[in-house]
Amino acid sequence: MLKTSLTKPQLIIAVTVLAVGATALIATELSARPGPGGDPMTFETLDADGDGKITAADLEALKTERFAAIDADGDGAVTLDEFKAAAATRAEERAEEIFSRLDADGDGTLGRDVLEQRQGRGGAMGERMISRLDSDGDDAVSPEEFEAIKERGRGGRHGRMKRGDH
Repeated sequence: MLKTSLTKPQLIIAVTVLAVGATALIATELSARPGPGGDPMTFETLDADGDGKITAADLEALKTERFAAIDADGDGAVTLDEFKAAAATRAEERAEEIFSRLDADGDGTLGRDVLEQRQGRGGAMGERMISRLDSDGDDAVSPEEFEAIKERGRGGRHGRMKRGDH
């Protein structure tokens, strides 16, 4: 088991901060998100039978195709291993697509500046977090301020912290 000096509430806060950052990164990719079956979501993709119309039958055919792609052994049921394998494959494909778009010079590497620029507003997340947790205005979070936010997260004195709460 992994040993850590973080308490359970501190670990929950840390995981939450990481999840928010990851969510911001994923949300920026929604415009390029594929449709059913992993194909780009185009009219042609959704018109499964190619008759020039998208019908309920087309969408049902795409759902069937998507399920079949996940159900690797074709037994009509998706196991955890099949589900994880399909998710890992799709995650790897998406990571390669994103990396390729970000690697403007094609050298196979990304600098910190590229990744921080990619995060957009999320790149300032640390500064925003400190400004929200810093109740005494010293541009730092003290142990007491950290404990106060943990208490709020547990439904303490004021419940969730609101924007502008300092």
